[in-house]
Amino acid sequence: MAGAHPLPASPVANGEQAVLPARSNVAVDCGWGRLIFGHTFPEPAELVDMLLDEEPGRRDVAFYVTEPHVMLALAPTEIFLDPSHTFRLSLDGFDADAAAPDGFIVRPVAQAHDLEAVNRICLTRGMMPIVLSVAWPRGEDMVLTYLVAEDPATGNILGGVTGVDHCEAFGDPENGSSLWSLAVDPQVAQPGIGEGLVRALAARFKARGRTYMDLSVMHDNAQAIGLYEKLGFERMPIFAVKTKNSFNEKLFIGPTPDLNLNPYARLLTDEARRRGITVDIVDEPSSMFRLSLGGRSFICRESLTSATSAAAMTICDDKALTRRILAGVGLRVPDQCAATSDVVVATFLQEHGAVVVKPARGEQGRGIAVNLTTQDEVSRAIEEARRYCDTVLLEEYVEGHDLRIVVIDYKVVAAAVRRPAQVVGTGRHDVRELIEKQSRRRAAATGGESKIPLDAETERCVRLGGYEMDSVLPAGMKLLVRRTANLHTGGTIHDVTDEIHHELVAAAVQAARAIDIPVVGLDLMVPDIAGRDYWFIEANERPGLANHEPQPTAERFIDMLFPQTAVAGRVRRH
Repeated sequence: MAGAHPLPASPVANGEQAVLPARSNVAVDCGWGRLIFGHTFPEPAELVDMLLDEEPGRRDVAFYVTEPHVMLALAPTEIFLDPSHTFRLSLDGFDADAAAPDGFIVRPVAQAHDLEAVNRICLTRGMMPIVLSVAWPRGEDMVLTYLVAEDPATGNILGGVTGVDHCEAFGDPENGSSLWSLAVDPQVAQPGIGEGLVRALAARFKARGRTYMDLSVMHDNAQAIGLYEKLGFERMPIFAVKTKNSFNEKLFIGPTPDLNLNPYARLLTDEARRRGITVDIVDEPSSMFRLSLGGRSFICRESLTSATSAAAMTICDDKALTRRILAGVGLRVPDQCAATSDVVVATFLQEHGAVVVKPARGEQGRGIAVNLTTQDEVSRAIEEARRYCDTVLLEEYVEGHDLRIVVIDYKVVAAAVRRPAQVVGTGRHDVRELIEKQSRRRAAATGGESKIPLDAETERCVRLGGYEMDSVLPAGMKLLVRRTANLHTGGTIHDVTDEIHHELVAAAVQAARAIDIPVVGLDLMVPDIAGRDYWFIEANERPGLANHEPQPTAERFIDMLFPQTAVAGRVRRH
């Protein structure tokens, strides 16, 4: 049977009764690793042996472990009890036809490209990707089911899930099934994708006559647990055991001293600790820390380090100065002027037709308004921008994609398109409700870093789309609710590192050298991601490196500070 590895049969314990599956000592290769059915093993030692036979780069799970205490006693330094809860959905009373998806469809994997898209989502979620040779092409057995959620308008894959049929795997006398590796793209606007995937998989197993569907979820994943409980899952006293590999490290080493650092700082301190670099927390509220090794020491606030000069920080902090420095080395920048009088504003607006208003200093998109075409709009935006900085800039509005390029040690490490926050209608919720729901999803996906403000700029953008905040958006209708693409105002980030033109790479490196800054996030507007045209907009001296996973931003950051810890040959060069 493809996907399963049966060994000689023997009875196993199930509660107080002995149950004899059709096969014993069973493991199913799911692509990310093996799902080892612990209750098919007559001896804990045999289960431990199979778990310790885990291949490099995989993550095996021993599930339905009946004697976890014995397993841990046999290999205390090599395995650990997974801190996850098990939930079970009874399929007998499950309504498979309830709550059809809005704005997406759920279907089986149809091609290798589907799985490649799911893997990109898994990597952004910090999950183990699926080995394509295991999952595609699909065999004739029905042990594994791979489903994807797809946007029918674009063909984009929005999420995926893996199902395991226990009857097909080992002749389960309890007639069960299980759900694994549920992953939803954190950047999508459509609501209910995770629920839609769970429902679709449950419906498939119910149609096969299965009795229940189990899943394992981290004990502190409150959002996922809330979803499962809403769908009718109940918690079960079932345990899982895993190996102490590097991927699982965060699950068995206990809380780290920098637990309260933000995600951008934790990404870097975790990578430093993996290399034996000493991490000292300087100031937790500001996510400031010190890294030390072999006589080298750097104080960091997220990706801003003591290796960045005050002059470079000054250039990045002052948007007008940034523009002059980049223009001075021949890089293309939009026209710009200070909003010093009504006459200046009127003249600039008449010349360009559409403008951007921004404070001369500031970050995270605060006080920025985009694509303003009337004097009244510009005047109101200037008043708002002055809340953040006395000097307000007018900038020529240029059409295109909002591109962030991260340069570390004067090499391009990551590039991503940043898209403004949008919501997708359900035909039942008004725009305000959709924004609140999307904002909660973005906050959950980014550790609270990304939220859509319910402010005057959001209301203006909604009106530009032809709606009001209390309008019910038709099902499937997409509505931009911000015009800037900043993460902190609900924007989403989509990796395009391998797609950008080599001339953009060269221009980004030239910009970093002009500012003389070792770590920088450069914001550009580009008409075509794969093209050579661009306009530099801003430079950020403290880019959020966690936003660019799965690109190796943390690795390159630590390589730069402590080159003696870098692994030879792994630096990506453009």
